[in-house]
Amino acid sequence: MTPAPMAISSASSTVALPEYLEKTYWWAYTHPNAVRVFERQWLVNLILWGNFAKLRDLALDEMGDTINGRVLQVACVYGNFTEHVLRRLGPQGHLSVIDVAPVQITNLHNKIGPQKQVSIFQQDSTALQFADASQDTVVLFFLLHEQPLEVRQKTVAEAMRVTKPGGKIVFVDYHRPRASSPFRYLMVPILTTLEPFAMDLWRGQISDWLPAHCQQLPLDKQTYFGGLYQKVVIQR
Repeated sequence: MTPAPMAISSASSTVALPEYLEKTYWWAYTHPNAVRVFERQWLVNLILWGNFAKLRDLALDEMGDTINGRVLQVACVYGNFTEHVLRRLGPQGHLSVIDVAPVQITNLHNKIGPQKQVSIFQQDSTALQFADASQDTVVLFFLLHEQPLEVRQKTVAEAMRVTKPGGKIVFVDYHRPRASSPFRYLMVPILTTLEPFAMDLWRGQISDWLPAHCQQLPLDKQTYFGGLYQKVVIQR
């Protein structure tokens, strides 16, 4: 039985910002000015070449039109992703959102306001403070490309750990475009300059970073926009 909805909250955590995040993404994620610049729906859509709404809805559709289970969103997202999850929550639905950056926690509180069915926590994606098999769906929307390999592996392992048997882990992120796509060449200087860890997603597969005991789980992978983006869904 799904627990009763909970009031919006935030953990009194002292989780430290990872060094890679402060050094690599201070300009886009951890500095207060970053929030003021990037928290614009039109800009988020532009960064994704007009594909934000489509990619957002692809992730949402994996949860169904009405969500009555427990959903964990790993990392806050610029744009209206969380608001659209909230619109689909049924009477027994509950959304937990975690992020390691306090400025992002504050920003999300400001975006969505008081909500009865949401909990917001400062946590590190590599050490989730949730019980094993406690979530029906775990969503990682454009997170993995921001993490170095060893961090990404731990994040994926934690997402798998907290997902219930029969539940889903939904990844939406960058992917290596097809050779015929101009973005295969256009995006290289952009990603290597601004998103240096994203190139790992071009060189490998999300399945490569699954824990050994999860390698045989059912996995569905779809690519979009000439292969520049991917959605990977794993059934626990």
